[in-house]
Amino acid sequence: MQAADAFWHLTNFFAPALFLGGAAALATRWIWRREPARVGVARLWAWASGAAALVSIAGLVVFGHDGRMATYAAMVVASAFALWWVAFRGGGR
Repeated sequence: MQAADAFWHLTNFFAPALFLGGAAALATRWIWRREPARVGVARLWAWASGAAALVSIAGLVVFGHDGRMATYAAMVVASAFALWWVAFRGGGR
């Protein structure tokens, strides 16, 4: 595999986690305006995307390949938990 192929392979592997994290962070700020106001959107995005990326790696290890629906469902749960922890519990400071 060439370097460009490896780059695009990793980019496409982590793209769902980045998109989910960004969408969840924006939705969190849009739905709850008051509680997560002290936490920036970039920090919310980073925590949600990081949690989703870790679950994506775990899904690859457990199932042997990526793209399983169980992994995507776990990514949503992990992103929600990370957003709750950072925005409402005060973690991640």
